[in-house]
Amino acid sequence: MVSVGYFLSCEEFGPRELVEQARKAEAAGFDRLWISDHFHPWIEEQGQSPFVWSVIGALSEVTSLPITTAVTCPLIRTHPVVVAQAAATAAVQCRGGFTLGVGTGEALNEHVTGEQWPPPPVRLEMLEEAIEIIRALHSGEVVSHRGTHYTVDHARVYTLPERPVPIFVSGFGPAATKLAARAGDGFCTVSPDAELVDLYRREGGGGRLVQGGMKVCWADSEAAGVRTAHQRWRNELLPGKLPSTLPNPADFTAAAELVTEEMVRDQFACGPDPQAHLDKVQAFVDAGFDEVYVQQIGPDQDAFFDGWKADVLPRLSRGA
Repeated sequence: MVSVGYFLSCEEFGPRELVEQARKAEAAGFDRLWISDHFHPWIEEQGQSPFVWSVIGALSEVTSLPITTAVTCPLIRTHPVVVAQAAATAAVQCRGGFTLGVGTGEALNEHVTGEQWPPPPVRLEMLEEAIEIIRALHSGEVVSHRGTHYTVDHARVYTLPERPVPIFVSGFGPAATKLAARAGDGFCTVSPDAELVDLYRREGGGGRLVQGGMKVCWADSEAAGVRTAHQRWRNELLPGKLPSTLPNPADFTAAAELVTEEMVRDQFACGPDPQAHLDKVQAFVDAGFDEVYVQQIGPDQDAFFDGWKADVLPRLSRGA
């Protein structure tokens, strides 16, 4: 049986709104939470980007749901030593119910320090080394490290949870998926790609958890949902390497002008038909995912939680 969580969007909502959404998600019957970790929103219309670690601290006080970052990039903007300390504190705040999701990130968020944005193979090397450092620090030992990409000088994380923080690795292609199988405790991605799930399990992922994320727009009509989804998340349909290489929200906003409402209609479940939403979740179930996280696009969160509580989650729990 798939476990269904709610996906909190730091690109689209401020910290107080995210905390309130977490409350509503738990009341509606969602099992867990994902939360994005960005410095910038993707496009100007999204309009937010709070510091995720502050938000997680607030979430830990209002919900008992487990939380995963989807995903943190421990490469350039935030050194792995700092990510290790932040994740350990979050796990203590969440009483152990915290998972660190990591990935190779995007220039959109990582270029802000002025460092060069590396090519994909180098970013994968950096991520694997970063995971090694984070795991070492989560052991509670004093860590010194001089590697290809990072130096750590006699660092120790003192505030630690009872058990090391699980680390899930994001992947959108074969190389990152193999890294997830090799270095992670689980795998996360945002498309119902059965081939990637199979690759992850063949390469060593075995029975470890696989998480997937999706977006919907519950609205009074399909047309209204499509309009909102197109305004807020048309960037989701940009092809190829653009999402990882464009440096600013203004660049994404310009590029996303190529995305039509019809393309958005095909991508997202929009409107009040529960079956359309169920079908999108079922695609992840059929691809072998263990957990699916759903993000409601736009401000009408109450209608989404009411609709999913009444007409979607009960059918998922029955396997319908």
